[in-house]
Amino acid sequence: MYKSLADAIRDAEASGRSLAATALALESKDQGRTVEDIRAALKRALDVMRSAVERGLEGDLRSASGLVGGDALLVAKSQAGPMSGTLFSDVLARALAVQEVNAAMGVIVAAPTAGGAGVLPAVLTGLARDRKIPDEKVIDALATAGLIGAVVAERASLSGAEGGCQAETGAAAGMAAGAATEMLGGTPSQVGHAVSLTMQGTLGLVCDPLGGLVELPCVFRNATGAALALAGIEMALSGIVFAIPVDEVIDVMGEIGRNMDVRYRETAGGGLAATPTGRRLAKERLVQIRTAPR
Repeated sequence: MYKSLADAIRDAEASGRSLAATALALESKDQGRTVEDIRAALKRALDVMRSAVERGLEGDLRSASGLVGGDALLVAKSQAGPMSGTLFSDVLARALAVQEVNAAMGVIVAAPTAGGAGVLPAVLTGLARDRKIPDEKVIDALATAGLIGAVVAERASLSGAEGGCQAETGAAAGMAAGAATEMLGGTPSQVGHAVSLTMQGTLGLVCDPLGGLVELPCVFRNATGAALALAGIEMALSGIVFAIPVDEVIDVMGEIGRNMDVRYRETAGGGLAATPTGRRLAKERLVQIRTAPR
């Protein structure tokens, strides 16, 4: 697999192919599997993503701690906000829905991790529904997202414990932005700019889950990540060119993660987890989990 998005973009442009086609061809060669087999696996992942969105939007799920559940439906039904009833609010609701399924121990697709799993499904399925995009193009978008995620993993990290939430939700937002940009007709170069424009907005994002649970603020950061992805897509498709090359943005994310204080890397030792309310809620909810009937 590619270690540089610039190399992948160069090869795609030189061959006149999309990044999805470029990624699928290389994956087929590396794994000894047919492109059709890989696409079938991506279709299964898409089905799970859609199921998670639908299940979360039912609004009756609750996490074991009781801290998470029902908020996706609130956003989906709301008419009070300035973006209510739009694609934007639909995508936010979908991101929350997937994370509520995750918090309730349901089935999701780690994209690229469980902590950031709501962003990619929300953006791709929300746009596909709004623009009536066929599954074949959504599957292509998942291939592009996989390519982007693989490069981030190679050059930086996808682990909150290693790089903070910028490595989970931030990477997910970059994957979603790049994949959706191509799905909407963007060029390989525009895909790169979408990733850069999105990930630059997540640099330094800490991982501070209350009580070490992937619930607060993780669930809501997925909605924020989806919003940033939509902004990156909008800017890239409008023709904005980000001055810092995408691989350098990814490298900086890795550097920041390595230098981040350990309190801000999934230890629940700092950030929101260390606030008085955060500590109180964590203590109360962890006791509740331990004493709950099994």
